[in-house]
Amino acid sequence: QVQLVESGGGLVQAGGSLRLSCAASEGTLSTYAMGWFRQAPGNEREFVAAISKNGGITDYVDSVKGRFTISRDNAKNTVYLQMNSLKPEDTAVYYCAARRTIYSGRYYRLASEYDSWGQGTQTSVSS
Repeated sequence: QVQLVESGGGLVQAGGSLRLSCAASEGTLSTYAMGWFRQAPGNEREFVAAISKNGGITDYVDSVKGRFTISRDNAKNTVYLQMNSLKPEDTAVYYCAARRTIYSGRYYRLASEYDSWGQGTQTSVSS
């Protein structure tokens, strides 16, 4: 399994932007489809975005479409989540996840489909 480390969270005002990063401290991400999830207090972990291992296909939960962008740089062994036009309801701990796959164009939306998880990074959006 790959070891994942998230960074880039913080406190931002509504309408602001943040970029989260997810780096592999051990292993390579090029054989993994990747995803971002979030969990707010009292809520279940929620799918946010996913990207295929070749980076060619992405998917988003409806509530972030047009505001968030998932991308990856396999040479840097890093996946990103660019978050723009942030809203207070985006406040949560954000987790990245990895799923080893042989399929270049496959992505995954369910948390149960992922093999490895990072420790999470807190993002707080004030109104």
